[in-house]
Amino acid sequence: MLPFEFVIDGPPVSQQARRRERVREWIDAVRRAAGQYWSPGELPETGSIMLTIIYFYDAVSLDVDNIPKPISDALKGLVYVDDDQVTDVLCRKRDLSGNLRIENPSSVLAEGFSRGKEFLYVIVDKAPDQEVIR
Repeated sequence: MLPFEFVIDGPPVSQQARRRERVREWIDAVRRAAGQYWSPGELPETGSIMLTIIYFYDAVSLDVDNIPKPISDALKGLVYVDDDQVTDVLCRKRDLSGNLRIENPSSVLAEGFSRGKEFLYVIVDKAPDQEVIR
């Protein structure tokens, strides 16, 4: 059921990581974390998907363009049928020691902050209409 959100402890592992085993372990960890929030028996979504990822870091951050692919792969077959359904991706990074302003966080996002360490907040939702806005 969309929107779907979950948190996972960071830091993320880049798709560009030299050790492919680290990428596989990260994909498995993301899938396990998502599975804790996904309703049992819920079928994967079949329509177009928008993936939003916010990486809250507390030390050295990762380039945001390297974060989405392993997460997208991890959700395939659980939250959506195939990652080719992902038509929109928004990926952000925010410094936990910076001047963050969070208004009305969901209970899931609040849970991430309560962990007291860096984490990723992931939202899967239906993609917006196919219009292009400049």
